[in-house]
Amino acid sequence: MASLKSLATEVRACTICIEHLPAGPRPVIQVGRSAKILIAGQAPGRRVHESGVPFQDPSGDRLRDWLGVTPEEFYDPKRIAILPMGFCYPGTGKSGDLPPRPECAPAWREPLLKALPKVELTVVLGQYALAYHLPKRYKSLTAAVEDWESVWPAMLPLPHPSPRNQRWFRNNAWFETDVLPKLRRRVRRLLKA
Repeated sequence: MASLKSLATEVRACTICIEHLPAGPRPVIQVGRSAKILIAGQAPGRRVHESGVPFQDPSGDRLRDWLGVTPEEFYDPKRIAILPMGFCYPGTGKSGDLPPRPECAPAWREPLLKALPKVELTVVLGQYALAYHLPKRYKSLTAAVEDWESVWPAMLPLPHPSPRNQRWFRNNAWFETDVLPKLRRRVRRLLKA
C-alpha cells in the first residue's frame, strides 16, 4: 500500500473527472496518520476551491463552533482529517452546489480511510456522506441525526453546517442542546489524548 503522503500527492494531482468540473480540478483534502477525528463532508464549495483550504467559508465557521475547536486545531492534519465525498468543487446547480462527483469516492476513499488508522470519531456531514458511511440505514438525514446515539461514539451523523440549512436548525432545536455539547466534549478528549 502506498504511504499516506504519496497517496495524498496522487489525490491532489487527480484529474479523473476533469471534463465535468466547470472550475477545473483542485482536490481539497487534509490528512495525517495520527488524526483521531475525520470530517466526512460533501464537496468543496466555490470559496474553498479558490483558496484550497477546506471549510474556509461560513459552513466551516459553524462546523468549528459545533466541534468547539480553534482554526489552529481544525487545520492541524495530525489531529483532524478532512475527506469530502468529492474532492473538487462540482459547480453550481439551481438550488446550490451540485452533488459531489460520483467518480471520486470509488477511486480514492477506501485507500485514504485505510491510511488513517487512528481515527476514533467520524463526523458525517450531509446526505452524500451519510449514504456512504451509513448506507441504507436511514430514510432521511434528519432520521439519522435523531438516531445519532446508535452509532456514537465512533460516528456522528450531522446536517451540513451550511447557512442554507437555517430551517433545519430552527426545526430541530434539540440538536444544539442535546447533541452538540456531547460532540464538543468528545472532541476535546480526543484532541487531548
